[in-house]
Amino acid sequence: MNSSSLKGAWKIGTIMGIPIRIHFSWLIVFGLLTWLLSSRYFPQVTPDLPFVSYWINGVLAALFLFASVAFHELAHSYVAQKYRLTIESITLFIFGGVAQMKGEPPHPKAEFWIAIAGPVSSFFLSGLFFLLAMNMAGGTRALFAYLAQINFIIGVFNLIPGFPMDGGRVLRSVIWRRKRDYFYATQKASSVGRMIALFFIFFGLFSIFTGGPGGLWLMLIGWFLYSAAQASYQQSTLQEILSGIKVKEIMVREMQTIDPSISLDKAVDEYFLRYGYGGFPVIDDGKFLGILTLKEVKDVPRENWGKVKVSEAYIPHEKRWEISPDADAIKALESMIKEDKGRIAVTEKDRIIGLITRNGIARYVQIKGK
Repeated sequence: MNSSSLKGAWKIGTIMGIPIRIHFSWLIVFGLLTWLLSSRYFPQVTPDLPFVSYWINGVLAALFLFASVAFHELAHSYVAQKYRLTIESITLFIFGGVAQMKGEPPHPKAEFWIAIAGPVSSFFLSGLFFLLAMNMAGGTRALFAYLAQINFIIGVFNLIPGFPMDGGRVLRSVIWRRKRDYFYATQKASSVGRMIALFFIFFGLFSIFTGGPGGLWLMLIGWFLYSAAQASYQQSTLQEILSGIKVKEIMVREMQTIDPSISLDKAVDEYFLRYGYGGFPVIDDGKFLGILTLKEVKDVPRENWGKVKVSEAYIPHEKRWEISPDADAIKALESMIKEDKGRIAVTEKDRIIGLITRNGIARYVQIKGK
């Protein structure tokens, strides 16, 4: 399953050039899973073993499970790299794992093989652990039998055709190949994903009221899948509207610029309040220095606005915060999201000729999307 990167994660290593991260929610599941396996599952399947062996098996099973999830995501990543796609990171979290892929598959065939690689890897691990279990005894046999079973479940679960799960991506590849329309395929697969997610939510709710097992967990999974499918649908719609649109078609050409020598008090009164924009380019003798936004102004205590000049508060410009007028608008939006900026400079021959803003893009999408 692919998604956007998750916040609250830290790097634990690198495999195949891909940073492997663990989200803090993983610790919650690791502890809960270890406790359940050690206190319930292993004592039931191997009742004659020493107490300490249950906890050893519980810890090992939890570690092997998350290693299996990482292997699943690495399988996606390996195939993606074969199609020259960049994997920025793999993150293990409460619901499993996500591989953050930069860009989209170039064609339906690539989409299919990247998606199917994950479930195939889980079935491979299931078979491997099953063979190991058949040649072991006691607690070790129970450990490998559990891993064989859970990897089989992971493989089957991910084949459910609910986008953005692996099965949903396989479905998108099929629709994409038949209709030859990537956006249409994404929207259709996302719609199916939302319906499946709603089924999980309502079935989980039904299980809670009827005393069935795992109801709350099913609801949480359903909520997560619905949110992911909805986000994918919205992203696809956004990409479709902005497809072929250049920065120069959306950018603001008539800019109001601020002199670095004026005070913040004057900047607020004569620029922010007068024009209502969230940021202004700072220009000194025709040279673009950077941008002053409301955030920088608010970082200075109100009583000091009359003493502090714009030159002391603005954020100096960096090359990565600019874009060409002939670049795709979607690229500008991705850059703003990545850099956490509300606006970036549009430059031509090292000269600023305009600004493109998130609000401007949102306004364009709102108008064109009607």
